[in-house]
Amino acid sequence: MDLDAFAAVRDAQWGRLDTLARRRRLTGAESDELVRLYQAVATDLSTVRSTAPDPATVTQLSDLLGRARNAIAGAHEPAWGDVTRFVVVSLPAALYRIRWWTVAVSTASLLLAVIAGVWVATQPDALAAMGTPSERTEYVDNAFASYYDPSAGFAAMVWTNNAWITAQCIGLGISGFWPAFVLVNNAVMVGATGGMMAEYGRLDVFLSLIAPHGLLELTAVFVAGAAGLKIFWTWIDPGHRPRLRALAEEGRALFTVAIGLVGVLAVSGLIEGFVTGSALPWAVKISIGVLALAGFWVYTLVLGRRAVAAGETGDLDADRAGQSLPVAG
Repeated sequence: MDLDAFAAVRDAQWGRLDTLARRRRLTGAESDELVRLYQAVATDLSTVRSTAPDPATVTQLSDLLGRARNAIAGAHEPAWGDVTRFVVVSLPAALYRIRWWTVAVSTASLLLAVIAGVWVATQPDALAAMGTPSERTEYVDNAFASYYDPSAGFAAMVWTNNAWITAQCIGLGISGFWPAFVLVNNAVMVGATGGMMAEYGRLDVFLSLIAPHGLLELTAVFVAGAAGLKIFWTWIDPGHRPRLRALAEEGRALFTVAIGLVGVLAVSGLIEGFVTGSALPWAVKISIGVLALAGFWVYTLVLGRRAVAAGETGDLDADRAGQSLPVAG
């Protein structure tokens, strides 16, 4: 099919539909005409897709039909169905697709934290860099434990701070530098603090205060770092897709992860704000942390595997993301 000739013949019809779709008020005759033109242009779009799938034309007609559909039926309002689809399909699919990136980032970060901790605990110069003897004693004996003060304000502060960090990891992931910097800095700081606590014989206090919320909180940071690095790697190696298309698709899918991590960090923030510093037995606190982490991975692996098997990626659907030309491979 000669697409230019087809578009020239249909241009007046498309323009008329666009005009009617943009009007705020329509007469009865104009409303009938709008419906007829909508049906005709929908047929045109199907023809273009099947015979000459030009991305620009497909996008133009898709946008036109979207405006016309809103004019006919009213603008789309967010519904519980959209929320349910996000939670049950889109988010677990996006998390599942980066599961091995998350495992790799988690392993590397934990290894780096252990190295930093051992270095501080065994090297006098490294320990001295953590502060003066009196400052270290005050931190180990009082400041570290008193930081976890059970309150709603503390939980909100922790949630906001961590959500901002994870959003930066994903939003600036294309740089490659920022997620790596955040991950390395986080691992070194946690490891160094643990090493100092160990040197003063308080490693049990460190682990018991970190474990309840830290298992889920650190996992969220690892996921964000993995998503950011995945975006960077997509820029380096887009595979069979054009680079800009690959970045757009992965960026949208992984921004789904950023939104989802807000909820994950809200859970860890509640645990940190109300469980970590509470009077509950330590066995109960740590069990809560373990259950929260297990719940995250069950959610990711079970629902994520099912969604990916059904062809989901976490990206927007075609109507919202826009049409693209099929590629081989």
